[in-house]
This record gives sequence, C-alpha cells and structure tokens, in this order.
Amino acid sequence: MHLAPDHHLAYCTNIHPAETWEETWSVLREHTLKVRDQVAPDRPYAIGLRLSAQAATELLADDNLTTFQQWLTVENCDVFTINGFPYGAFHGTRVKENVYRPDWTTEERLNYTNDLFTIISSLSHPDSGGSVSTLPGSFKEFNADESAIFRNLEACAKHIEKLANHTGNDLHLGLEPEPLGHFENTDETLAFFERFLAVAADPDLIKRRIGINYDTCHFALEFDDCRTSLDALRNAGLRISKVHLSSALEFSPSDPAALEAIKPFDEPTYLHQVIVNENGSLTRHKDLPSYLSSLITDNQKPITSSTARVHFHIPLYADPAPPLRSTQSHVTDLLAYRRDHPDFCTHYEIETYTWGVLPGDLQTPIVEQIANEYHWLLPQL
Repeated sequence: MHLAPDHHLAYCTNIHPAETWEETWSVLREHTLKVRDQVAPDRPYAIGLRLSAQAATELLADDNLTTFQQWLTVENCDVFTINGFPYGAFHGTRVKENVYRPDWTTEERLNYTNDLFTIISSLSHPDSGGSVSTLPGSFKEFNADESAIFRNLEACAKHIEKLANHTGNDLHLGLEPEPLGHFENTDETLAFFERFLAVAADPDLIKRRIGINYDTCHFALEFDDCRTSLDALRNAGLRISKVHLSSALEFSPSDPAALEAIKPFDEPTYLHQVIVNENGSLTRHKDLPSYLSSLITDNQKPITSSTARVHFHIPLYADPAPPLRSTQSHVTDLLAYRRDHPDFCTHYEIETYTWGVLPGDLQTPIVEQIANEYHWLLPQL
C-alpha cells in the first residue's frame, strides 16, 4: 500500500508455500486478497511477490505476465518488490543452507535475478520503482570466489540499468546481509562494497542499481545498533534498497527455563543461526541444534551473564511468553529512524515467513497473523 511520503508497504508472499507460477497466483487469490480486505479494502494494495526460479520462468512464458497485469488492475493491486533470495523450494522440505544455492558465483543466480528484473520492470510503476532482494553473495561455508560474485553482480547491474532506462522506473537490487552469509553485519557489508566498488568498471552504476536490503531481524541478530548501522551504510554512499520488517528471538543462556523454552523452535526446515553476546564478544553457531549440543559439550563451563539471539522470524506484534523475548525494539528503532530520515528508503516489506513452523502458542490463522502485523505496524508509520 502507499504510505506518505511516497513510501510503499507490502507483506512478502514467501510466507505461503508456492513454487510454480500457478501455485503462486492461487496463493494471491486465496490469501493475499483476504489480507487486503482486512487492512485496505478501499485502497490500492501492494503485493510483495516471491517467485521461485521455476515460477519466474513460467510467468515470462506465453501471455502469463499480461494476464497477471490485467488481474492486478482488476483487483486494484500492484507489485513494487520481489523477494529473489530463495531460488528453489522454500517450504515443506529441508531448506537450511540450501537457500544460498545457487549463489552469486553462478550463471543460474544471475539469470534468475535478471528474469525477476524483467518481471518487476513490467509490473512496477514510475511512482514506486521496483526492487528485488537477494542473498549476500553466498554463504561463508561455501568459501565463494568473490571475483565471480563481483562479475555477476556487475552484469546484473547493467541489465537493471538497461531496463530502468527503457521503462523510466527506478529499479534496484538489494543484497541482504544475514548471519553467516558471505557478509553478515554492518562492518562486513561496508568492507564487501568497498572491495566491490574498487574493482567495478563503473562504481556509480553499482551504487545506483545495487544496495542493501536491510532486514531488522538479521541486523538485530548481529547486535548492531540500528541507527549506527544505517548511518554508516548511508555515509558510505550505499543505497538502502528495501527494508524487511521482522523480529528474532532472544533469551538468556544462563536461565535454564529459557533453554527449555527455546527447544520447540528447533525445527528441520530453516537455518536458525544463534549468536551469543557475552560482554560484547560474539560467538556464532550455525544452527540451533549445534548450539544446544554445545551446551551439553561445554556443561562444565561456569554460567555467565550473556544474551543469545536466534534467527527465527516471529510476527511483529508477538512477544513470546517469558522467559523468551523478541528483538522488536530493533523494528521500532528503525521506524523512529524513518521518522527522522524519511528519505532513507521507500520500500518496506513485512517478512515473517515462518508461519508453517511456528510453535502453537505463536500461531494464529495465516490471514489473521498477517493482518495483525499490518495493524501493529501501520499506526507507527
């Protein structure tokens, strides 16, 4: 939906299981329109589209894109952003680190993202422009060839520029830092772009078409201060392409009750990285199971005062029952930053994709959950 001043808000449809284009469109008709009817029944409504590589290929085939555009017009909807992080299956299977495959060292990732920009260039409007979010290059464990990442990102930027010049729409790609990604926090993001711009044939093109997808869950997990982080990224001349609004889990490792309460969030679909902050020193664990196993291995260590955060997206409005907590304050800090700097970003997306794996006490009917996130968020914008 449109927000003053010229800002745009949607929820990301990656919350819904859908891999083919027909499944994706069915989800929009079955769920997204019901959310619209609860939060903006008489206003133009924006959709944050998630397309797999298969769905993107199918949407570009035959007259599917034209048919979809006509449906959007009839339903008074529009699309200003696409989530292009998960390339393949994202629900009902073991995703974990496979969400990073194929990474930006590959032609598959480049071609997929180029397809997404071909789509968003047709669906978006000049008043909103169009954004696509993607992974932060690769996953640390993959030991990716960074020169290949740079080469493919630069090729993508040229494709985006060509489409932007053709349509007159401001189009941009947002790389999404995430725990244990190729770059994951403010400092690593700044260093990555410094290296990238140093070798780019046209640094201005890169800064114009490639920026940051700032995910409040991810930066909170890294214990980065929101205002400090955004100031640093912007002072480096980096574009904030899009903001993902979501919260992570937080707990005290020294509390036995908290350790018991976190166990139901150990589920086999997604990667739930854990970062422990002990007096400013951060310890990273690839996944919640490995963190819980480390507690057994290290059970002779003295209990110390520390805070742990888990990469498990929970609804914006929902604080889990004590002794667990959320990082909701990072979201409210970002909203305060937006009030002080209304021009820092114009694309906002609610991104709580974990509905299917939330423990029962946090789970409500899916349309109700998404609508409640809007109801919590809109009065603060």
